[in-house]
Amino acid sequence: MDALGINVPGVLAQLINFFILLVLLRLLLYGPVMRMLDERARRVRESMETAEASKEQAAETEREVRGRLEEARTEGQTLVGQGQEIANRIQEEARQAARQETEALLSRARREIELERDSAIAELRKEFADLSISAAEKVIGQSLDRRAHQRLIDEVLAESSFKES
Repeated sequence: MDALGINVPGVLAQLINFFILLVLLRLLLYGPVMRMLDERARRVRESMETAEASKEQAAETEREVRGRLEEARTEGQTLVGQGQEIANRIQEEARQAARQETEALLSRARREIELERDSAIAELRKEFADLSISAAEKVIGQSLDRRAHQRLIDEVLAESSFKES
């Protein structure tokens, strides 16, 4: 093969060197590089799974927060409604109390007016009786029996228009 320019012992040496290099690369470099690539692929896959799980958890948390917000909103509306009912009830009770107090004041004022009227009528009767007795004493010029005159005046007043209402 010398005629072709091929050096057989050189080619054989190169082939042996190539196979030795191939075996050495396979033993020393290929295994660790493949393990490193497999490890990196595993870490990337785990990161993707973790990211997906985090995304799912965030979505679940968001749903829970929305649910809680809706519950809080509903509860707030319920509390506001109850507050309004209580305020309305308190206002109505205050109105009722004011009405009752007004009626009590009016009733008391009416009683006081009646008492004062009765007192004024009694006072007027007494004054009228005293004036009548005084006038009668002056007319006849002598002192009359006050009891007898009082009885006569009371009888006249009972028959007259000064009757108590």
